[in-house]
Amino acid sequence: MPSPSPSPALRDSVVAALRAAGCVFAEDEAELILTAASDPHHVASMVERRVTGLPLELVVGWAEFRGLRIAVAPGVFVPRRRTEFLVAQALAQAPDAAVVVDLCCGSGAVGAALAAGLGPVELHAADIDPAAVRCARRNVAGLGGLVHRGDLFEALPGALRGRVDILAANVPYVPSGEIGLLPPEARDHEPLVALDGGADGLDVLRRVAEGAPDWLAPGGCLLTETGHHQAPAAVAAFTSAGLRTRLAVSEEQHAHVVIGVRP
Repeated sequence: MPSPSPSPALRDSVVAALRAAGCVFAEDEAELILTAASDPHHVASMVERRVTGLPLELVVGWAEFRGLRIAVAPGVFVPRRRTEFLVAQALAQAPDAAVVVDLCCGSGAVGAALAAGLGPVELHAADIDPAAVRCARRNVAGLGGLVHRGDLFEALPGALRGRVDILAANVPYVPSGEIGLLPPEARDHEPLVALDGGADGLDVLRRVAEGAPDWLAPGGCLLTETGHHQAPAAVAAFTSAGLRTRLAVSEEQHAHVVIGVRP
């Protein structure tokens, strides 16, 4: 039997607790918690975790990404809505892609969204973090995707070399010295390896750009997100790797995506 609808009094108390804790979208968060909870005791437990600073996505166990419900777990990077712009750019660049790789995959949200948008594809995802690998497997298994653990390209099966049509790499790009400036939800609850991009934020991006041409098919594309101030240096890294490079920007989503195509 479906759970009974929460009472107005319970709904009001949840909204009040969330608002008092500083949650800007208290009404929307309350709806998600009340929908996910199995009973009032569960509601109370979820509200307690949220008001102590746990990201809402970890409280309810999922994040929405391009219309998909992506499972998330403690210690795994929560997919950002702005990264939907990267997926849209990939689909526009390679609408007939048959082989897709989601590198630095975290929860696997990008790979899952690409597979959902393209239809049947050969999908591979990879991450160095075992928690991320476990989470990504939950999200891509139903799409026939395979998830590998390892450091960037070292994780991928050798048979993929020279065959990848879309290589999406949502690399960490926060400069090391700016980690402390991140919102507490990210700084305190997400793995440092998924955030810290080195001194200028581009250490991992440069490694990915350098290695990508060996894995891309002719005409295949590499896409990665970067910050506004880092974009020129990121474009230069792609160009130095021999890729035809352009920068796509969404002011609405505050997203900057570098796109490189293997000639």
